[in-house]
Amino acid sequence: MNQLPIIDISPLYQDAQQGWDSVARKIDRACREWGFFYIQGHPISPQRIEQLLDSAKHFFALPSSEKLKIDITQTRHHRGYGAIATEQLDPDRPSDLKETFDMGLHLPNEHPQVLASKPLRGPNRHPDLPGWETLMEQHYLDMQALAQTLLRAMTLALGIERDFFDRRFQEPVSVLRLIHYPPRHTASSEEQQGAGAHTDYGCITLLYQDAAGGLQVRNVQGQWIDAPPIDGTFVVNLGDMMARWSNDRYLSTPHRVISPLGVDRYSMPFFAEPHPDTRIECLPGCQDALHPAKYPATTCAEFLLSRFADTYAYRREQEQA
Repeated sequence: MNQLPIIDISPLYQDAQQGWDSVARKIDRACREWGFFYIQGHPISPQRIEQLLDSAKHFFALPSSEKLKIDITQTRHHRGYGAIATEQLDPDRPSDLKETFDMGLHLPNEHPQVLASKPLRGPNRHPDLPGWETLMEQHYLDMQALAQTLLRAMTLALGIERDFFDRRFQEPVSVLRLIHYPPRHTASSEEQQGAGAHTDYGCITLLYQDAAGGLQVRNVQGQWIDAPPIDGTFVVNLGDMMARWSNDRYLSTPHRVISPLGVDRYSMPFFAEPHPDTRIECLPGCQDALHPAKYPATTCAEFLLSRFADTYAYRREQEQA
């Protein structure tokens, strides 16, 4: 239990049912035993990743005054730039040694849900950099499509309709995030980590990480193991929302980032989350007389907002205002 499984998902882009069934079995096993796995054979090109990485490095190298023009704490729908130490994933440690850029599904100000002040709904806030907005908006759509392909494979093992997740991911609240982790020597104390130990909030996460390393996953024995970068792959993990849907059949596994020594680290997670009104409750095939539903029903928005309030001080302040 010291190495995450690597799954070739290329059969999901072919019609043969046998290939789909094989990939679904591998994903199901990884979700039960780990809650984490790598995927290869996906359609996101190395050229796209290079473009994104170059753009991220350019953006995070800008002066703070430029980045703070899209300060995430000045918005109610959680879009834009998050400065170092504005996020605290592990409540027992100092705030994280990282800075971020967050975007979601772009909804213009005149959209009915924006006019109604629905939480987590609104326009994206991009920096004024040539080609940035076009690149990021396209990558967001491509990552959403990749996530939904994985979710379709999961339906085979979970015993639900093939389009179960597709119907719930229309106008989703998925988030594309760019992260810069400065070198460890810049930490405020030895206790400050790049990202404190945590589980993800939502459905599934697809992570690109650069060559610097630093991601660690806690296995079922409670040991922290490295999840090193592997060329051409994404690391996939499940979040708490999927654990609730599956009645903990699928694991939402703690993980953390130890900032690397002497180098900057860049990563790009995509957090796939459904429409905010989606009801999150135990799936029919994941409960029986011996295994009743563990969690009360909730909605995607209610659950995410409760977790955001735990992580971001500015969100707590907004809710109390």
